[in-house]
Amino acid sequence: MLYQIFETQRSIMEPFSDLAQAAAKLYSNPLSPISQTPLAQRVSAAYALMHRLGKDYEKPEFGIQTVKVNNTDVAIHERIEIDKPFCELRRFKRFSDDPATLTQLKAQPAVLIVAPLSGHYATLLRDTVKTMLQDHKVYITDWKNARLVPMSEGEFHLDDYINYVQEFIRHLQSIYGNCHIVSVCQPTVPVMAAVSLMASRGEKTPLTMTMMGGPIDARKSPTSVNNLATNKSFEWFENNVIYRVPANFPGAGRRVYPGFLQYTGFVAMNPDRHANSHYDYFKDLIKGDDASAEAHRKFYDEYNAVLDMDADYYLETIQTVFQDFKLVNGTWDVKGVDGKVERVRPQDIKGTALMTVEGELDDISGSGQTRAAQDMCTGVSDKDRLHLEVPGAGHYGIFSGSRWRKIVYPQVVQFIQSHAAPGAKASLSAAAPAKAASVKAATAKTAPVKAKAVAKPVKAPAKVVTQSTAKAAVKPVAKKAAPAQAKAQAKPAAKASAPVKTTWVQAQKKA
Repeated sequence: MLYQIFETQRSIMEPFSDLAQAAAKLYSNPLSPISQTPLAQRVSAAYALMHRLGKDYEKPEFGIQTVKVNNTDVAIHERIEIDKPFCELRRFKRFSDDPATLTQLKAQPAVLIVAPLSGHYATLLRDTVKTMLQDHKVYITDWKNARLVPMSEGEFHLDDYINYVQEFIRHLQSIYGNCHIVSVCQPTVPVMAAVSLMASRGEKTPLTMTMMGGPIDARKSPTSVNNLATNKSFEWFENNVIYRVPANFPGAGRRVYPGFLQYTGFVAMNPDRHANSHYDYFKDLIKGDDASAEAHRKFYDEYNAVLDMDADYYLETIQTVFQDFKLVNGTWDVKGVDGKVERVRPQDIKGTALMTVEGELDDISGSGQTRAAQDMCTGVSDKDRLHLEVPGAGHYGIFSGSRWRKIVYPQVVQFIQSHAAPGAKASLSAAAPAKAASVKAATAKTAPVKAKAVAKPVKAPAKVVTQSTAKAAVKPVAKKAAPAQAKAQAKPAAKASAPVKTTWVQAQKKA
């Protein structure tokens, strides 16, 4: 009944939201007589805020028209490459009439970005996609809103998610010979499962696997998201957050975890921050600060647009990732499209380089949760490992915004290029090497890694890169690391069981 009540309320509020929008324009239009009254600007701002609080937010568009490659504008054509019942593989095809640029574009590596299916649309990674288009052929998983998928398409399970990812990897491999894969947040777990299963079968795996802010081992530094999943039973979730789609949608009758419940959870994590943001928007409208008001609108057009998730997929994710910890415990079995059940074995991954990225202030995937992948992929050699910790970055900062563009991306693009296939080692765009050139590394001693009981110690230790945004000296990752030398000379690491090489990066000013 809750879903029906929500939809009824939304339908009732919709005309009032439209009226508020019309009133806001009436009071702000300079040709309107009432816009000249003393309180007109305040009244207009109040109506504009009412409109945004009451409106329905639909799926945004990526809207990427052009990107710059070596200071040349390259046109982007967005198209659906594969259309599955619950997901579209979306490609961003690049076009240029400049011969030199076209030659460079053809030689650049292909990257599959696996977007999260956790309440928001894939457009949340718009900044990620736009940045990576400078140096890569980019594909992304665009997950569909489950309430728009007819019941005739069947159910969607976590196993289906993993099978989708494997199919998309094979598709890119059939075109380019091989590919690279980047996963952000939730998909880090199913992506590791997909690549592990391919490795166990002896299939060709992606050249690199970049994992950013995901719950590989949700036991480490648990956040409020993790605590909710562990404090409530599986039956509680099934009985309290699963509802059937109302009759006015194509997926009527489908059991889903509604997007509006997920959105409520997001807001509940930081209610004061959202309240202050809306109040600032109101004040910006009064002051006539159009740039700040537009930035607010763009952010919340994306943040407020949510989708429903199929109940089976949602519940299985809760149980597998946050309650039973099947990946780290080595007890995860996945059913393939042929019906065969296989065990997920990350230790079988050998030919894929691994990069993990974490934000220091991430309140969704806590510190150490993503880096746990380094402990599990024991078949990956030392030279093919990299861990990046971003001081001052929250969850969204590692894949969107200035920290993503100036700190994370230069490391990601260099990592991918260093492991690209011989035919795909094209020169980077003008922007990427300039940023990467400012990254100067040095080596220091750190304390040994202490693996937890269920996790195997790293056979080939990961190289760790951190970058401080402070103006002063660089801070080391480990708390007991030796202080930096004046010119950051390399020093041999201390002998210890399962040591980790820690690379420091010269400080940059916050953008």
